[in-house]
Amino acid sequence: MNKELEHQFVTNLEKHQNIAHKICRIYTNDQASHNDLFQEITIQLWKAYPKFRGEAKFSTWMYRVALNTAITLYRKKKRGIQTQDYESVHFKIKAEEYDDEEEQQIKLMYDAIKELNDIEKALVFLYLEDKNYKEISETLGISEVNARVKMNRVKTKLRTILNP
Repeated sequence: MNKELEHQFVTNLEKHQNIAHKICRIYTNDQASHNDLFQEITIQLWKAYPKFRGEAKFSTWMYRVALNTAITLYRKKKRGIQTQDYESVHFKIKAEEYDDEEEQQIKLMYDAIKELNDIEKALVFLYLEDKNYKEISETLGISEVNARVKMNRVKTKLRTILNP
């Protein structure tokens, strides 16, 4: 990659890195996993950047690469054995005792989102990012009508999860 292309990549990544961090938050449960996923997303973006033609906005392209990377890693990890060390469990319990009501509601929402399947998570993420259905459909590679239908179903599913 030439220096100019490299500079463009770094500038775009710095400008839009919050996209990757938000995706990491939805697909991970702890800081170490978050950092690993962010690093993997960055690597995949770097590898794919020379093929970025600019037909879509950088942010739209980044959503697609980041979501695909997160979904791929999430599926691989799901097959493995889930473990958690004692310290992280203890820390989470302590933190919950001191959360205010709004933070607790946000945590409950993220917990509910984690129960969704991969495509539903991606859909909710883009919706929460205030993307319109056209942008959502382009990012996920589905029709605009399909994006609307899926979003309505996901809203219903989230209501059920949050209010059993």
